[in-house]
Order: sequence, then structure tokens, then C-alpha cells
Amino acid sequence: MKSTPLKSKLHPRNRHNEGYDLDYLSIQVPTLKPYIVLTPNGTKSIDFSDNKAVKTLNQALLQAYYNVDFWDIPEHNLCPPIPGRVDYIHYLADLLANDNQGVIPQGRQVKVLDIGTGANIIYPLLASHEYNWSVTGSDINPSAVKLAKQIVQFNNRKITVKLQKQSQHIFQGVINAKELFHITLCNPPFHASEQQAAQSSERKWKNLGKAPKSALNFGGQHNELWCEGGEAQFICTMIDESALFAEQCMWFTSLVSKKENLATLQAQLKTHPVAEVKIIEMAQGQKVSRFIAWSYFDQQTRQEISKQFTQPEIS
Repeated sequence: MKSTPLKSKLHPRNRHNEGYDLDYLSIQVPTLKPYIVLTPNGTKSIDFSDNKAVKTLNQALLQAYYNVDFWDIPEHNLCPPIPGRVDYIHYLADLLANDNQGVIPQGRQVKVLDIGTGANIIYPLLASHEYNWSVTGSDINPSAVKLAKQIVQFNNRKITVKLQKQSQHIFQGVINAKELFHITLCNPPFHASEQQAAQSSERKWKNLGKAPKSALNFGGQHNELWCEGGEAQFICTMIDESALFAEQCMWFTSLVSKKENLATLQAQLKTHPVAEVKIIEMAQGQKVSRFIAWSYFDQQTRQEISKQFTQPEIS
């Protein structure tokens, strides 16, 4: 039987370029087997409208490919698709390589900050496995931070999780005075309201040819899916705050789900002394996603900073 194809143009280093090998995954993680179904064309798949099936698939992928033996989140929290999330990590690695003579920097000398890491703490788990980076995740939700810390502890990962106590801020209260990061990442809440998030969920149900079971059955809640002003306002706030930490981070980045927001973000960046801006596209099947990256350092300075990547680690 064939396994589920992703129909993707994922990053060349993405472990999921050939789709989901459900036979292999069900052997590695037997709890996945009951959720495997046959599609009308004889292809093995899972029911992506079933929250438990999607979460179990994630658990299997994380265990089989990323050495994550324990990963569990409440039903109301966002359940992220692994292939797309790890794609972002690989493109960030390429961005750092551009300033490092084409060599991807690996090891704990590379300091990474994940804004809005969530209870699933997915980006730090993937980045720490794929490149052994030193990752810090931050979130404004105390419950999410508690759950993320439990996942980190159970898997014995050297990941730091911080509670952002000032909900109106992004970097302030997270980046300490003497702290330095090479790159930040963020998957911002892209809806401006709960109503918009619910409408998006309904469209997903229609695409699956099913009636909605609940407005937000795909998972996700406030701070994960929506915020005042949506993703454009969130990233504009991020841009403004980044200026306060211009000398403490080599690259700031954020996913941008809506292409029409790029003009607003680029205009906002022009109000700050940014040295370089990049828009990097990531193709995933029919969908094209992207992230925006900006740096207050010119490339020559970034290359000087990158020389530390080759220095011995201090344990």
C-alpha cells in the first residue's frame, strides 16, 4: 500500500519530503495504527478531521524522527503540522549560513529565540534536534509555559522556557540586558478576532468535505490564533521593539501568512535603521508561505559575528 504523499516542495533537508511513511511510523509508534485508514484510491492516510488522529501522528513523527519520546498537549491547544514547522527551521539555518561562508552553523554556540512558543514548544524541539542549537522559547500564557517546561524536562532537552509577564511586549521582559541571540523566530497569531479564526476553521472543514464539529476543532486558542490587529499589528509591534535590541540580535524573523501584509511590514521597517530586509518564500504543496527577516547589522558585521560559530563550545 502507498503511504500518504505531502505533494510538497519542502526544503531539501526536510525529513518529510517523501510524505508520511505510515507503515514505518506505525511500527515505531503502534498507537498510530488504529488511526490509519484507506482512501478511495488505496492510499494509506489518517482522518485529518480527527484531533486525536492528528495529535497521534505528530507524536509518531516526533518520536520516530526527532527523538521526542513524550509530547502531549490539551485538545484546545494548537496542534502544529510538523513538516511545515521544520521547514522554517531549515530556512533559518540557510539564512545563518549566508553570513557564515555558506556553512550552516551547528551547536549550542548558536542562540535562538522563539517568540510565542506555545504549549507544544515545537520549534525549540525541532531546532535543538536538527542543529543542536541553544533555543529559548517565550510565551505570555502561564499554562502553556508550564506544559512546555514539562515536555522539555521529560525529553531531557537543553531548552529554556520563559514566561513573558508583560503581555503588551514581545522582546522586552524576555531578552536580558547582556543576552545575545543570533536569530529569532515567530509564528504570530494571524487573525484579528475569534470570529475570524472560527471562519477560517469552517473553511478548513468545507475543504475536507465535512460539516464543522465545532468552530475551532482544529485546535488553537486566543494568543495562538488571534490578537488585536492580527498578524500585521503583531509583527509591527515586534519590529518597533526590535530596535531596542538592535545590537543584541543578528537577525529578527517572523512568519507572514498573508502576503498582502508585506507592504505594511516593509514600510514599518523603513522607520528604523535596519541594514537589510529579506523576504524568504517556502513552498509547501499548493500553499506558498514566507517569512520576513531583518537585521540592524550589515553583512560584513554579521560575518564577523558569525566567526564565533567556529569557536569551541564552553561547557
